Amino acid sequence: MNNNLIQRTITGFLFVSIIIGAILIHALSFALVFLVFTALAVFEFHDLVKQKFDVQLNKYLASFTALLLFVSMYLFASEKFDHRIFAPYFMLLCFIFIAELFRKKENPVMNWAMLVLGQTYVALPFALLNMIAFINGKYYPVIILAFFVIIWIYDSGAYLVGITLGKHRLFERISPKKSWEGFFGGLLFALLGGYIFSLIDIHFTTGITAKLSLLEWLGFSLIIVIFGTFGDLSESLFKRTINVKDSGNMLPGHGGILDRFDSIFFATIAICIYLQLLFTI
Repeated sequence: MNNNLIQRTITGFLFVSIIIGAILIHALSFALVFLVFTALAVFEFHDLVKQKFDVQLNKYLASFTALLLFVSMYLFASEKFDHRIFAPYFMLLCFIFIAELFRKKENPVMNWAMLVLGQTYVALPFALLNMIAFINGKYYPVIILAFFVIIWIYDSGAYLVGITLGKHRLFERISPKKSWEGFFGGLLFALLGGYIFSLIDIHFTTGITAKLSLLEWLGFSLIIVIFGTFGDLSESLFKRTINVKDSGNMLPGHGGILDRFDSIFFATIAICIYLQLLFTI
């Protein structure tokens, strides 16, 4: 038990340190680290679906396709290229679909379905992190840093409140341990995190990020909590369908890559829309 706790603590510390360091050092370090996470997450996803379904899709090709999407989104978000940068990605998707005509596999439709699911459910949220990190083509680390820190604050707060006060199950069919008490406790911690980032935004950053008011930072936190919870529950549903406890074992003591990033799957999309509305209206 003690060894597992030590292993979990060390892995968690390294995981958080790598993400924070990559975000703060430079836009390229952010992109390179999350490029690796994207490839590993998609690879892990296809490993899982292959266990349950009749999928005969090349995991390396699926991961490469996800990498191409991430790079394209990075170049688009940083305004180095316009929307035409996505043409190679969509051409590759078409090629993979067409290739099923010649592979003569027993269930080509399942291959198509899982390719699309892997790209939309896993690869797209990772790629859209670029749209959070860049505002009008300029890299603003405070926003993408806040995105992850608030997720971690919410998860930790929900866990602590849940194990001490949790009585009413949030979604027992999917995740028996989650409680409404934990949800609202985590929400309060997340809103506090949003308040702290509003102070950081005003006093330690300049430029467009300072345009987020306290109310907008609280809205930022609320959206992360709501959609992060749905992302967490959806990954739990996915694992129950596959009949596995963890999505993998790449992170000792913490499970797989999907386990650590499940909260971003819907939160990334929601926050992208939120920021687009804030900075374009």
